[in-house]
Amino acid sequence: MREVELKLDLTGAAADALDAAGILGATSKVRHMQAVYHDTPEQDLAQAGVSLRIRAAGDERIQTIKADGAGNTGLFARSEWERPVDGDAPILDDATPVKALVGDRIHTITPQFEVHVERRAWILSEEDAEIEVVLDRGEVLRGDRRDAICELELELKDGAPAALFTLARKIDDIVPVRLGVLTKAERGYRLSEPVRSVFKAEPIALNSEMTAAVAFQHIAQACMRQFRLNEAVLLTDPGPEALHQTRVALRRLRSAFSIFRTLFSADPDADRLRGELRWLAGELGHARDLDVLLARASAGALHDRIQKAREEAYGNVDSALCSGRVRRLMLDLTQWLTDGPWLLAADTQDRRSEPAREFAAAALERFRRTVKKQGRNLGKLDDEARHELRKGAKKLRYASEFFSVLFEARRRRYQSFIATLEELQDQLGALNDLATAPQVVSKLGIGDDPGADALLGTGKRKALIGAAAEAHDALVDAKRFWR
Repeated sequence: MREVELKLDLTGAAADALDAAGILGATSKVRHMQAVYHDTPEQDLAQAGVSLRIRAAGDERIQTIKADGAGNTGLFARSEWERPVDGDAPILDDATPVKALVGDRIHTITPQFEVHVERRAWILSEEDAEIEVVLDRGEVLRGDRRDAICELELELKDGAPAALFTLARKIDDIVPVRLGVLTKAERGYRLSEPVRSVFKAEPIALNSEMTAAVAFQHIAQACMRQFRLNEAVLLTDPGPEALHQTRVALRRLRSAFSIFRTLFSADPDADRLRGELRWLAGELGHARDLDVLLARASAGALHDRIQKAREEAYGNVDSALCSGRVRRLMLDLTQWLTDGPWLLAADTQDRRSEPAREFAAAALERFRRTVKKQGRNLGKLDDEARHELRKGAKKLRYASEFFSVLFEARRRRYQSFIATLEELQDQLGALNDLATAPQVVSKLGIGDDPGADALLGTGKRKALIGAAAEAHDALVDAKRFWR
């Protein structure tokens, strides 16, 4: 069985306001449910993208096994196996993938955490589609740790997926909702880990059987997931690392659009979405520049002035992230990725259908060639030309990371290539900070301060340029892992 659902996060106050607005109509009977999730002590099922639970509602117990499909960014399309059970122990036979996944360790599967929710459900019609809307409020419990749940799930019962997004936008017009990226199972597994304040990019599960279009969907959805996880941190506990990784997620997503641009070159929606991503990255950029500048400033009046400006910049970041514009952007991206007209365009059919590995090799070769050309005579380049080289190196870096699993047999060569590329990026990044510092200092009006010269770091430029040139030469000499 395949289910398609759109998951949306909201606050408890927003849930109350949505209920009061009446858009969902009369509710069904409230159900109180308890689910126990099972796994091996090593979490073999979780690592394979599978969840196993037994949910109890009254006297009924249902065992459900879910295998995550592409993405896990708002729109979930998964394989699911359900069956009634008599007790609290799961039934694990050949009718499910569990036995094949864990082998002899199947006997070590035990309860890991519990989910308690109050569930309310509605059936709505939208654009000739039938949608079940479920509001879950409750918590996940693992030992003495817990995590609150308040989420909407819009599950398509009949009709086109576009209807899910139409309804989601109507809901967002009433109360703010954000794209959900965590399943209840993931929330539970996170309780077994230390609390995280930053989320770096996760491995992307590509394989050689995928087409270029499917690979792009996986990559873009992974970038959006990284953005949402760090955005959630940034909204509650803002800090330099969360901001940095939020921007990294946006850069990776924008790079994915560049890497795969031939798949949707004539699609105006793609251009609009790229423009919105560029806007959002810009909204976060000033705060990041001030983080860099503040790290260089010594304690004193100048440090305090930068700190104050930084606090204002973070306030602007919060305003941007809390805007309906950003929430809609995430919904628009998810819909376009999974149901956009680019997926049916006749003129790009051949590119979309190209095997992912072949597409990746050609893209990597193209970006490497660009970086090689842009970095010639690096010591004589001006700031603008070095900035273009830096952008080219980023695209090569992100493309290498996106596609690395497709060339797993050359892991050592990949690691060596990435190490040289990282060194070039580090040197170019430091040079870019030096190039932008005068603009930031001027904007703050602190250029006349006696300590401002120390912030510019001009004495480091020559050494950084030399190091960047060496790193570029090393990259050019590095063996290509895709050949």
